[in-house]
Amino acid sequence: MTVDILLMSWDEAPLLRHSLPAACAQDGARVTVLDNATSDDTREVADEHGVRVERLEPRLPYAAAINEGLRRTDRDAVLLLNADCFLDAGFLAAALPRLGEPGVGSVAPKLIRTTGPRPEDRLGAIDAVGLVVDRRRKNTLVGHGRPELAYDLPGPAFGADGAAALYRRETLEDCELEGQVLDEDIERWASDVDLAWRARVLGWESVYEPGARAWHVRHYSPSTRSSVAAPDRRMQFRNRYLMMLKNDSPAAVLRDLPTLLAYEAGSLGYALVAEPELLGGYRDAARLAPRALRKRRELRRRARGRAGRVPLGLAPAA
Repeated sequence: MTVDILLMSWDEAPLLRHSLPAACAQDGARVTVLDNATSDDTREVADEHGVRVERLEPRLPYAAAINEGLRRTDRDAVLLLNADCFLDAGFLAAALPRLGEPGVGSVAPKLIRTTGPRPEDRLGAIDAVGLVVDRRRKNTLVGHGRPELAYDLPGPAFGADGAAALYRRETLEDCELEGQVLDEDIERWASDVDLAWRARVLGWESVYEPGARAWHVRHYSPSTRSSVAAPDRRMQFRNRYLMMLKNDSPAAVLRDLPTLLAYEAGSLGYALVAEPELLGGYRDAARLAPRALRKRRELRRRARGRAGRVPLGLAPAA
C-alpha cells in the first residue's frame, strides 16, 4: 500500500524543522508539505529535505486546506500530519499493516504530550489515543492526561485525532460530501470527529495502534481550553450541533433523549453564567443548519443498505 504524508504548515517553520525530518524517515512514504500561504521559512525547510511543496494562496481554513491537499495527492493511504506533531521512527511501520485489515478505514496512533520538539520537552503523559463521542454527543480525546504507559494494547477506536491520522484513500473518497472530505462549514475544531462519525455511518472501522507513536503539542484540549480564544471555543460549541444534524440518527437520539436534554440544559446554563460568548454558537449553528441537513440527506442515501454502526463511546481499553 503506497502512502502520502500530507504535512501542513501555517507559519510553523521552527516546528517543521523537527516534524519534517521525522516524516521523511518513514520508509516508503512520499512527503508533501502543504504551505498554507506562509510568510516564514516553510519553503526553505521543505527544500532542504527535498520534498514536494504545494503552496496554497490565499490562506485557507484548516478543513479547506486539507481538502485541497488531498486533491493534490493520490496514493493508496494518506497520513494527515500537523507540523506540531513529531513521529516516532517506527510510526508508519506499525500503523500501515492495521490499515490493511478488512473494513478498517483509519488508524489512531498513540500521541504523547509535549511542549516542543526536544526530548526534554516531553511530559510523560498521553495526549490522545483516539477520539470518542459519548451519549451526550460530546467529543473528547481518549486517554488525555493518563500516564504514557497506559493504553498499551491495540483495540477498536471511534476515530483518529487529526494531529496524526492515517486513512485509506478509499475511505476518504467514500466520505466525501459535496466535494469535501473535511466539512468546510466545520472549518477546524472537530472536523476530525465529524469525519470519523461519517465514516462509521458508512460502515468503516477505526483501530488504535499503540506501536505507532508520536509526540504532539496540543493547543486545544481539556487541559488547555481555558486559554483558547473565544471565537475558537464558540466554533467548537456550534460544531457539535452541525455534527449531530448531519450524522446522528433519530433512533439514537430517541434512545439518548433524557441524557441529551439534561446536557443541553446544563450547557445553556453554563453559557449564560460562565461563557456568554458561547451563545452566538446557537445562531451560527442555525445559520449553517440547512447545508448540514442537505449533506445529511446525501449521507443517509449513501449509507442505505450498508452495515454502518455508530457505537458512541467506543474507545480502546486502558
